[in-house]
Amino acid sequence: MPERKPRDLGRWPEIIRRQVRDLRRAAEEEHRLLAQLAYLGTAGLVLVLPAVAGAYLGRWLDSLMPGYSVQWTLSLILVGLGLGIVNVWLLFRED
Repeated sequence: MPERKPRDLGRWPEIIRRQVRDLRRAAEEEHRLLAQLAYLGTAGLVLVLPAVAGAYLGRWLDSLMPGYSVQWTLSLILVGLGLGIVNVWLLFRED
């Protein structure tokens, strides 16, 4: 191992501070990106889940009543989409 000169030891605090600052900045940027992806994923689920629940409920109601074929399914999908849109609006309004 090569011997270190005394002047190299004087620069270590500066080098360490710079590296710590760079690591913190990288961690913050990664955190922001992951937080944004999680937020968008949550917004997507909040929009889609009521519509899917409406589709399943409507399909079940249509199977109970002969002659209604897809009337309940379509109606409850639209209601679910409306609820999903309101949920997304409320989610975005919080921030």
